[in-house]
Amino acid sequence: MISKIDKNADRRIRHARVRKKVYGTCLRPRFNVYRSTRYIYVQLIDDVNGKTMVAANSLQMAKELKGKTKCEQARAVGLAAGKLALEKGITEVVFDRGGYIYTGRVKEVAEGAREAGLKF
Repeated sequence: MISKIDKNADRRIRHARVRKKVYGTCLRPRFNVYRSTRYIYVQLIDDVNGKTMVAANSLQMAKELKGKTKCEQARAVGLAAGKLALEKGITEVVFDRGGYIYTGRVKEVAEGAREAGLKF
């Protein structure tokens, strides 16, 4: 019998491996990316206090992103998260790709945040 590969379980293992090294502080929070099949979510997390400092996602921005491709939406979400972070005085972040490969939508989010002025 053929068993289907659980790609999300593999991703969680990769994410746990990355999280051993990547740690966010209040001065340099963790820029976390979660990618679902339809939307993309970004959070800036202070791991010391366990608080989310900034959050942005394509679900909340659905009206203004209508008609754009998923990659264009991802860049817009990264740009929005970057602008919100700069408003809160955050200029540097640690990028946490969430176990995903750094390509496609994950890369676009990072480039959008860099475009807004965040340093990785």
